[in-house]
Amino acid sequence: MGLLQIIPTLRASWKKFVSLFLVGVGLSVAIASCAPSSAQNRDVEITLVSYAVTKAAYKEIIPQFTAMWKQQHNQNVLFNESYGGSGAQTRAVVDGLDADVVALALALDMKKVEKAGLIQPGWEKEAPNNAIVHKSVAAIVTREGNPQGIQTWSDLTKNNVKVVTANPKTSGGARWNFLALWGAIKETGGSDTEALDFAREVYQNAPVLPRDAREASDVFFNQEEGDALVNYENEVLFAAQRGEKLPYVVPKVNISIDNPIAVVDRNVDRHGNREIAEAFVQFLFTPAAQREFAKVGFRPVDPTVEKEFANQFPKIETLFTVQDLGGWNTVQQQFFEDGAEFDKIQTSLAAAR
Repeated sequence: MGLLQIIPTLRASWKKFVSLFLVGVGLSVAIASCAPSSAQNRDVEITLVSYAVTKAAYKEIIPQFTAMWKQQHNQNVLFNESYGGSGAQTRAVVDGLDADVVALALALDMKKVEKAGLIQPGWEKEAPNNAIVHKSVAAIVTREGNPQGIQTWSDLTKNNVKVVTANPKTSGGARWNFLALWGAIKETGGSDTEALDFAREVYQNAPVLPRDAREASDVFFNQEEGDALVNYENEVLFAAQRGEKLPYVVPKVNISIDNPIAVVDRNVDRHGNREIAEAFVQFLFTPAAQREFAKVGFRPVDPTVEKEFANQFPKIETLFTVQDLGGWNTVQQQFFEDGAEFDKIQTSLAAAR
């Protein structure tokens, strides 16, 4: 066969090949558009950084969320979890701990994460209930039989009562304790001077201030020092579940210990997991998750669950918040900055001893 005869045959074969190739490409695109995306369904990781006493609740909540997400999205969510003191966890996140979601003991700690540029201003509005995911109040733990007859905050000023509470300069939880004492006077008609004098009388009965709530508990229980320990109500209730039934009272005038949660904007945008991180935060406000918080001693913020667990939590007659005292910025400056009211109390007590 001559060259002139071969060329048309080759040309026809080439056209047929190109046509088949284009059909194949079209089928591949169609199949890919109909099939689930492997990238969409790949496992995704979330890092939760929270403070120590929430661990028991998240142990139950996280499997519920991952099961729900798997059912709805056919995607596995893997959680990395870190628990510790709220102040220490705050510093760790600011210093580079790669948190996607942070749950801390007080908004002041969250503000530090915001100030570091990790969370966008306005995070309080990004979740229900101004991002307060659960609450507690302050309680007074006593010795067996309550031999000192402690029933109210004022009983902590008795001459024969030794009080154990952590140092509010080093412990976020202890700041709640201080504010509970201050508000017990201020929110019932007392003046600033009367509230300050009352706080000074209580701290006069607390000659040693442990570094944090855990150390304070160790001093009270293991070292058996003191007649009264000021602690979170949820800590006492959770201890009772572990068989450590502690006599305690919840003063009728009390502070709402509000615990915030937020998505860490800078990290989730870098990790590409914002959708799931935000969905997890939203899930924490559902009745299912709120029940788990209530089971370990936190006061739920969901009204339905609050009614379910009403018998577990004594009614507070006068419940005030940090906002009632001016907000965290005001409170920090007024009481806890160097040279502020708490330092003045300590200086005056040191001079009197």
